[in-house]
Amino acid sequence: MGDPLFWHRLQFGFTAAFHYLYPQLTMGLALLIVVFKTLGKSPGNERYQDLARFWIRVFGINFATGVVTGIPMEFQFGTNWARFSHFSGGVIGQTLGMEGMFAFFLESSFLGLLIWSEKKIGPKLHYLAAWALFIGSWLSGYFIVATDAFMQHPIGYTIATSAENIRTLQVESFWSFLLNPWALAQYFHNMMGAAVTGSFFVTAVGAYWALKGIHTEHARATLRVGVIAGLLTSLIVAFPSGDHQGKMVAKYQPVSLAAMEGRFQSGTYAELNFIGQPNVAEQKLDNPIKMPGALSFIAYGSFSSNVKGLNEFPQDQWPTNIELLYYSFHIMVGLGTIFIGIMGLSVLLLWKERLEHTRPLLWVLMLAFPFPFIANTAGWMVAELGRQPWLIYGLMRTSEGSSEMVHAGQTIFTSLGFAGLYVVLWFLSAFLILREISHGPAKEATTNHTN
Repeated sequence: MGDPLFWHRLQFGFTAAFHYLYPQLTMGLALLIVVFKTLGKSPGNERYQDLARFWIRVFGINFATGVVTGIPMEFQFGTNWARFSHFSGGVIGQTLGMEGMFAFFLESSFLGLLIWSEKKIGPKLHYLAAWALFIGSWLSGYFIVATDAFMQHPIGYTIATSAENIRTLQVESFWSFLLNPWALAQYFHNMMGAAVTGSFFVTAVGAYWALKGIHTEHARATLRVGVIAGLLTSLIVAFPSGDHQGKMVAKYQPVSLAAMEGRFQSGTYAELNFIGQPNVAEQKLDNPIKMPGALSFIAYGSFSSNVKGLNEFPQDQWPTNIELLYYSFHIMVGLGTIFIGIMGLSVLLLWKERLEHTRPLLWVLMLAFPFPFIANTAGWMVAELGRQPWLIYGLMRTSEGSSEMVHAGQTIFTSLGFAGLYVVLWFLSAFLILREISHGPAKEATTNHTN
């Protein structure tokens, strides 16, 4: 059956990647729902209220699917990664518990109010509920990111040793742990990436309506909000959030930076590679197209800065899959650049009042919505592959964290079960969302309330 550790890692990677398809969209939509609700408060802008109701329904479908797909991940901490959970549970259990108790319940409670209680609570409270949904979903995201950030850059902890000489991590400074500088940088970058996903998804629906010639006013409003939000968030993902995250990697994980760029030799005026294939056996990058000095400037703020290569570090500290890390990083960066171009052109045509009549670009906007999902998945792969071979950077290797009692056959069997469940859930959620899109933004009477 092979190495159990390989199957443990594959199962968690698969379930995490599939699960995150849903939270990134809900977090992006949560922001845009607030935007639609805010624009709808102005007289004559009822179509934005219609759109807010529509996207709340889509949010609800996506949120429910995300909850179900996330449950297997929780179990894996105890089943597949028992040694890791025992060693680090005293620290990461803090944020995981807060995510469930505060953010998840806040998010789910106010989602119920938004979907079913608009007429009962009135427009003012309904507007505040949209803000509460946004805060809850983004709080949830922070607690998860803070957990991962501790694994990337552990601070605020102490190591306790029991009478049986068993070492475990405990919180020494809660606020240092919670406000980890890595967490703040990673959270900003992650949430802007989620907002890009939400913006592209919203824009795709507006483009579909425009191409079909249906829900004309709503299509126009959807495109306006989607492309403006898409351009702003795509720019912020690149700078300052992506730039700051890159500098954090250069400072605290220089071996990861070297692997991300396929850089084996150290030196100044380090080049930024646009294209190339890492050749680990010969320790070089084949067929590179590069910009000299750019990597030194991006990483350290000076073209003459020295950027360490992989040969500067022992090979047992190199990321375990340099090729996949390299390609994931360049897919993320490449797609991010394309997003700026697509949304920049769309905003230009919107300003010239030609966007909804430019059918080729509408087709691009409609078909481009999967690519932010790919870019965000690639981004998380960069973060997690770059941390290897460490499970908690500098404290616990991945090989030390798995469950010794769970063999490969059991993990393969449960992975097949998860895959079957996820296929069913994907088709069900896709069917429900497509049905909502075909129905469009149905109006609901709220005339018995006033703002």
